[in-house]
Amino acid sequence: MKKNDLVEVTIESMGSAGEGIGKIDGYPLFVKDTFPGDRARVSLTKVKKTYAFARLVELLEPSPDREEPRCAQPRRCGGCQIQGLSYEKQLLYKEEKVREDLKRLGGFAEPPVNPVLGMDEPYRYRNKAQFPFGKDKEGRIVTGFYAGRTHSIVPETDCALGIEENQTILNMILNFMNENHIEPYDENTGKGLLRHALIRKGFATGELMVSLVINGRKFPQIEKLADCLFTIPGMTSLTLNVNQKNTNVILGDEIIPVRGQTCITDKIGDISYQISPLSFYQVNPVQTEKLYRTALEYAGLTGQETVWELYCGIGTISLFLARSAKKVYGVEIVPQAVEDAKHNAELNGISNVEFYLGKAEEVLPERYEKEGILADVIVIDPPRKGCDSACLTTMLAMAPERIVYVSCDPATFARDLKILCADGRYELTRVQPVDMFPQTAGVENVGLLVCRK
Repeated sequence: MKKNDLVEVTIESMGSAGEGIGKIDGYPLFVKDTFPGDRARVSLTKVKKTYAFARLVELLEPSPDREEPRCAQPRRCGGCQIQGLSYEKQLLYKEEKVREDLKRLGGFAEPPVNPVLGMDEPYRYRNKAQFPFGKDKEGRIVTGFYAGRTHSIVPETDCALGIEENQTILNMILNFMNENHIEPYDENTGKGLLRHALIRKGFATGELMVSLVINGRKFPQIEKLADCLFTIPGMTSLTLNVNQKNTNVILGDEIIPVRGQTCITDKIGDISYQISPLSFYQVNPVQTEKLYRTALEYAGLTGQETVWELYCGIGTISLFLARSAKKVYGVEIVPQAVEDAKHNAELNGISNVEFYLGKAEEVLPERYEKEGILADVIVIDPPRKGCDSACLTTMLAMAPERIVYVSCDPATFARDLKILCADGRYELTRVQPVDMFPQTAGVENVGLLVCRK
């Protein structure tokens, strides 16, 4: 086989990124936008010795598990890798993905994986979106999403995963830019003003935030735009975010207030959180509550425990745990997040929580070695790359009764659990996958490790 060959293949399974996998004479083909049961004509795009990648050219016979996507152009956007698959099958795929990673990468022969906690309505769940602005080939100002692995904008103002207000807000901004001759940012030249629009909504409060990311410090006629935006019910915050760097990083560090507050409020359970444009906050609040309640259940708190949470962000899980613990300590590397966490503790009248600024892999070992701190329960919620080895080593030395691991990546989750369970001191007793990102290949997990004392 060689590049650009056209072949017919029946898709038998799915890969970790949601791509379909079929075989020709035992030779695997990885085909984006296909699902098990599809028979398809595909074109080879990259040919290796033991496998190849291909793109879908024609769907000859659709899988019985296919459904019509709600988005107008899911293949061009690429953000929802499995939107064309029935939701029931999406959940089964994710459960199997978690189980297989724990077997293959974690070495667990029979991992204790529960069925995935799904959503009643797996659309319109995202409380945050960042929309780039640019120009199409005809020179028209557009906004939407980057096509997969590119910075080419797919024009779209109404993502089916996002809030309905996105479309109204984006159309107001586009009309305003055209009427006032405001240029979008051009990555190639470094010129132009508007780079992105960040939109957030507090699902519990209905409050809306818009932050315009600009290549400068002023936005012409911004008060006129504010007048338009604040006709939308729930509009609470309009700010400018300054990013004048030649970078792919979306947000800059400086926030300039324009109208209303500089933050919005949302709730998870009975805990309120104030969220700024720079705050990390889970994008699916409905599933976040399920995730945190699972973490709280696994922590097994009676009110007498000392708890450490590593990679705590703005304190979302820490505050959720604090009302059931004696004392909670959170560790986070982002200064603004630590300030937000402290403020959120005060907002909720929670006094038995303390936050440390620094790298988890430095703060925890230092406190343990110099101060001899102990923990009954350690909760970790690391980034996609997983937990730092220094953290894992220190946790094993501290020997808490329980370790609750919250993960957004099944592969690094399995890798770290293998290390924590390697000497038999800890046993993986429960794993609860939570579908935080329906229509995508992503899945979050909460794992419970119990110390065998």
